[in-house]
Amino acid sequence: MSEFHDVRVGYLGPPGTFSEQAAVEYDPAAVHVAFGDISGVVRAADGGEVDEAIVPLENSTEGAVTLTTDLLVHHTDLKIRRELVLPIHHCLLTARDVPLEEVRVVYSHPQAIAQCRGYLGRHLPRAEPVASLSTVSAVRDMKAGGRTAAAISSRRAGHVLGAVVRASRIEDVSGNRTRFVVLGREDHAPTGRDKTSICFDFSADGPGTLHGVLGELAERRINMLKIESRPAKSSLGRYIFLIDMAGHREDPVVAEALESIRVRTSSFKILGSYPRASGPES
Repeated sequence: MSEFHDVRVGYLGPPGTFSEQAAVEYDPAAVHVAFGDISGVVRAADGGEVDEAIVPLENSTEGAVTLTTDLLVHHTDLKIRRELVLPIHHCLLTARDVPLEEVRVVYSHPQAIAQCRGYLGRHLPRAEPVASLSTVSAVRDMKAGGRTAAAISSRRAGHVLGAVVRASRIEDVSGNRTRFVVLGREDHAPTGRDKTSICFDFSADGPGTLHGVLGELAERRINMLKIESRPAKSSLGRYIFLIDMAGHREDPVVAEALESIRVRTSSFKILGSYPRASGPES
């Protein structure tokens, strides 16, 4: 939780989204400011319109939220200062109690649609999934779409917007969770149970280049918690690698490893050091 309670925290709105729920859990006493897309949340924190931004980074079912990843790598100098892991439960909503066999369109955010593919295939095989800007926007799109439309959203969004919950917990994986990160001007001071996120790439491909970086962690017995890659956007076949590791960038052994990785790579960026969230995902 933030130390001061006049903090303004930006999140992916409108009110009723899982991002709002994460923002409230992070700091219930903050001023929570909704934005229309993830890029807008990050721009607001970059420009000082809000003090911190909370954005989804990865989902246990669908993997990385690539827009957030690309913003962190390419478009902002904000640092990750906290992380939260939030259980995600989806509901099927309609504007009124209509027969489900009449539903022809299901609105939701693309991540939510992907997390409920099995349910849609079994129960609404004739309905077309249509992307909305958020799970709350999906309820508004559904209400505008008329009798044959439905939405995948949260129970709270249905309550706020006056929709009928037709089925709950329709996600295909019962342990569905999303990892959110809090972005700010500075990352977090060491706590003794920390995580550090970095990204890097290489100027030229060659045998053992990535292995050499991983070896810097292995020989210092630093646990690598996650590794993934994203297109570098500069040329086809060139990738940026992202690693989460145990420890804080100020820990002497971690600092030594980071400097060794820096000299092995052509670009290198510390995305932040921050307390590890509790639970198996951390």
